[in-house]
Amino acid sequence: MFIRRVTRPRSSAQTVTGIKVVDASALAAILFAEPEADIVAERLAEGRLVAPALLDYELANVCLTKLRRQPGEREALRAAFRLRGRLKIDTVAVDHLAVLDLAVATRLTVYDASYLWLSRTLDGELVTLDRKLAAASV
Repeated sequence: MFIRRVTRPRSSAQTVTGIKVVDASALAAILFAEPEADIVAERLAEGRLVAPALLDYELANVCLTKLRRQPGEREALRAAFRLRGRLKIDTVAVDHLAVLDLAVATRLTVYDASYLWLSRTLDGELVTLDRKLAAASV
């Protein structure tokens, strides 16, 4: 599936909220009440949230890691993970060949390159706590 570039109206009379591509590190901070949660929530407050279709797999993996490290917090962690279903985030298929090329060019993982590719394709702001991914997006 190919995604067309989103164009925004240029009228100053309209208020346009932009597209925010949110990655698993940023969303996990909110779901699991990590220290950066407030900063991420502020950045996500306005706009249409989108992510590659792999987002939920990555969030499940974050939850699994936390479950293994904090087995006594099982129910709280599972409850936090279930909150993902309440968030309005459009998941989008990516062009895997283009993502692969971008991963090679940026030295990112294919997973991280998926978020970068999507933000570039949709001309959206990338919201991430991953330093390497953030650096590649500049």
